[in-house]
Amino acid sequence: MNKREDISGFYERIHYLAPERIGADKPHINVFERASCIGAVPFSRRDYYKVTLILGTGRLDYANQSIYIDRPALVFSNPLIPYNWNPDSSDQHGWFCIFNQAFIQQREGLLNHLPMFQIDADKVFFPDADSVDEIAAFFKAMMRENTESYVHKDDILRNYLHLIIHHALKMQPARDYDRDLNAAARITNLFLALLNRQFPVDSRQHELQLRSAKDFAKQLSLHTNHLNRMVKEFTGKTTTEHIAARILLEAHDLLLHTDWPISEIGYRLGFQYPGYFNSFYKKHAGTTPNEVRKQAV
Repeated sequence: MNKREDISGFYERIHYLAPERIGADKPHINVFERASCIGAVPFSRRDYYKVTLILGTGRLDYANQSIYIDRPALVFSNPLIPYNWNPDSSDQHGWFCIFNQAFIQQREGLLNHLPMFQIDADKVFFPDADSVDEIAAFFKAMMRENTESYVHKDDILRNYLHLIIHHALKMQPARDYDRDLNAAARITNLFLALLNRQFPVDSRQHELQLRSAKDFAKQLSLHTNHLNRMVKEFTGKTTTEHIAARILLEAHDLLLHTDWPISEIGYRLGFQYPGYFNSFYKKHAGTTPNEVRKQAV
């Protein structure tokens, strides 16, 4: 599998000289015009978050779906979901903002709990013309602020980023996102954090430690029934459905983008025997691992 790209690696790829050392433990945010790295973006895993206003056309490919961008689009990317961008014209404009996990955690981890950064949420939004103008204005303001030496400029950039995010939230059906304060939301967020922390499986020495609702309940010091009830109440899906969906996504990615034997992929994902992995994959994906692997040839 391709090596995960961190922010320093991204800067090397676009030939950008960072003004300071960028470590995983140091909050970092930056903003660019898309013209700084126009072209196809390789399918790979990234260690940073990205919010992009795409003014251009092309295809956005994820492991399990492709989305054709034929009008202005606001796209949210997180480190857990690999993707690639294939433009179909040279007329590409817009802006993007990148930031790391330390930047999110710097202010109570608020961004991390927003829906567009979750595994099974919408990542692509198509704003109307007025919203495109407003979002573009926010990005332009971020570009201006980013050239300043003001000691608290990261907080200003964070505020503009929140304004962009809330434009996307307003495009979705109304939901009570303040439910993060109740028990079901807190427990669900802890469960999802534990689940997502196990991925990506980017080493042949990596094995999943938590695979069942019982495993997660024990880790969280909860009764399995209570965990299941809280997760179902907050998300509408069972704990088992969340686990299966995340394992399926990882399996699909590994089948397409590694040369690991199918039996080893199954083993790394917690299936002791190849037959168990094949049955799981066929049940949830409607096809076999071998058929998916042929697509990568």
